[in-house]
Amino acid sequence: MMNGRQRILAMLDGRPVDCLPLMPITMMFAADRIGVPYGKYATDYRVLVEGQIRTAEQFDFDYVSCISDPTREAADCGAAIHFYDDQPPAVDEINALLADKTTLAGLKVPDPLGGGRMHDRVRAAELFKSRAGDELLIEGWIEGPCAEAADLRGINRLMTDFFDDPAFVRDLFDFVLEMNLGFAKAQVEAGVDIMGIGDAAASLVGPRIYEEFVRPYEQKMVDAVHEMGAGVRMHICGNIGRILPGVGSLGCEIVDVDYMVPLEQARREMGSQQVLAGNIDPVAALRDGTPESINRAIAECHRQSGDRYIVAAGCEVPRDTPEENVVALRDYARSNGA
Repeated sequence: MMNGRQRILAMLDGRPVDCLPLMPITMMFAADRIGVPYGKYATDYRVLVEGQIRTAEQFDFDYVSCISDPTREAADCGAAIHFYDDQPPAVDEINALLADKTTLAGLKVPDPLGGGRMHDRVRAAELFKSRAGDELLIEGWIEGPCAEAADLRGINRLMTDFFDDPAFVRDLFDFVLEMNLGFAKAQVEAGVDIMGIGDAAASLVGPRIYEEFVRPYEQKMVDAVHEMGAGVRMHICGNIGRILPGVGSLGCEIVDVDYMVPLEQARREMGSQQVLAGNIDPVAALRDGTPESINRAIAECHRQSGDRYIVAAGCEVPRDTPEENVVALRDYARSNGA
């Protein structure tokens, strides 16, 4: 019988697996399993690691993840961040760090080992390696070019910048690329096996903007992470139906597909070898479903995707999901081979 790390790596390598890998994204759900407010989970790597490992043990997940919120890089750049006791940290959109574009010229790339929020994530990777590195796949996390640019500039400003000031967008993406590849390198050196790249804002642009601006920088990120010796899990929340071919061309080991896009479409447009993860509706199907309905929904995802498939929800498992519903994900994964 394979352990979780072996199972995922075998799937990614195209080797036989004993059953389907299980990689649901859990953040607030994991914090609740150990009874801590989410503010502590997101700001103390020791709490995050404990929550992830306990959740993986309880539900037989095949991996653990450093993911917590999208503001770590922006925080270390000096952006205004709202911190909450029991919710994820959030960027202050109105007072975005680069609301004045000229600020970019003087912005320094933060040191991912400089004691800030990025360093806290690197410490999580180190602790995962020592506690679970032989048994569970370790996932790091960085923000993608579009998502991080939106955090620094403000999402609405960035969307108009694509048209009004494309040169600035490229300068901003260059900054993001340098910063997040340094962040990725620190996490890989700390022990992560696969790097999650979260680029949610990319789902808001059309194919032309994606191909002209976003995909080239995602490609640079993916290629660089591969050169570091780690795999890539691309996670773009939202409807990516219009950009599926581009995402599929990046060469990521795993692509998460949110519930808005049928997996049969993703399979058709990304090719037969792309490993897909997902993609039942996290709320309507997973949180509000029953073990029986969840089994049927995941079986349909598996059917549409085919054998190159990892069991997960379309996005994060909601914190108030009944435990028996997460067990249903586990039961399907463990009782079905690729």
